[in-house]
Amino acid sequence: MKVLITGSAGFIGFHLANLLLKSGFKVCGYDGLTPYYDIKLKKKRNEILSQHSNFESVEGMLEDKNLLEKIFDDYHPDIVVHLAAQAGVRYSLENPRSYIDSNIVGTFNVMEMAKKLKIKHLLMASTSSVYGSNTDMPFKETSKADTQLTIYAATKKANESMAHSYAHLWNIPTTMFRFFTVYGPWGRPDMALFKFVSAILEDRPIEIYNNGEMYRDFTYVEDLVISIKKLIDAPPVALKDDLIQSTEISSFEPPFRIVNIGNSKKIKLLDFIDAVEATLQKKAIRKYMPMQKGDVPETLADTSLLYKLIGYHPETDYRDGINLFVKWYRNYYNK
Repeated sequence: MKVLITGSAGFIGFHLANLLLKSGFKVCGYDGLTPYYDIKLKKKRNEILSQHSNFESVEGMLEDKNLLEKIFDDYHPDIVVHLAAQAGVRYSLENPRSYIDSNIVGTFNVMEMAKKLKIKHLLMASTSSVYGSNTDMPFKETSKADTQLTIYAATKKANESMAHSYAHLWNIPTTMFRFFTVYGPWGRPDMALFKFVSAILEDRPIEIYNNGEMYRDFTYVEDLVISIKKLIDAPPVALKDDLIQSTEISSFEPPFRIVNIGNSKKIKLLDFIDAVEATLQKKAIRKYMPMQKGDVPETLADTSLLYKLIGYHPETDYRDGINLFVKWYRNYYNK
């Protein structure tokens, strides 16, 4: 089976591509290699993927409609997993236009190609940030998600609406993932765990928002990509009536689905930091900060739908995940 992954040199895209390649899939990776964070890290991920004979890589932007169309026409994928996006909640406060270009225009281009080629299953990344100011925990796919607090979250909610309309109009089986605070080896330098480990090892202070009164559903990246791989084989059109009824969703017509992927455990940020310190055997210099604009105090996923669909859900303990990240970090940076 041929899979096209956008954002294949990114954190999640790299792990997914690696898993699929090891499982015998043919993978075409499409990535812009943008300088949002260290390009060397992205190139190293690409280098590892390129060791597989059934991987091919294309450098290009989602906004480049002509190049994207050429790649789709040449490769003719069975499955598309659209992970590429301008990421980062905090960066969206500084450069909101980049989110419109990448997340709205770029996603539209991907959906147009899915429509043209009549692919078997389109899977696209959303985020737990779409739940916005909703405080009714745990978040279910049917929970209210109309109060996004950043342009990043707003573009992702727009993607969900766009995908729903395309699934309806053109009968494209579509699955949207709502990710919950993904972490692990090869992570992004702008994410909390990466920043904490880097700062502690270099004797720099770590910034702790809302004075530490923050809770997150931390999801280990390998668990996440296993979930995605299993969902590839569970397009919405394959659902049975009893499953439709048991998930409180009256109809899957059009062939569209939103699925939470999280660890279903609410971890206090201070406990997470304690675990980082224990793994590094070194105390952090803590700088307590007020809540940052656009942030939320807590997240927690209800993953019952995910489990019903694939018989699996993430469950790696955050302390084990931190340990695996630190091992990778020390090896990669020789620290």
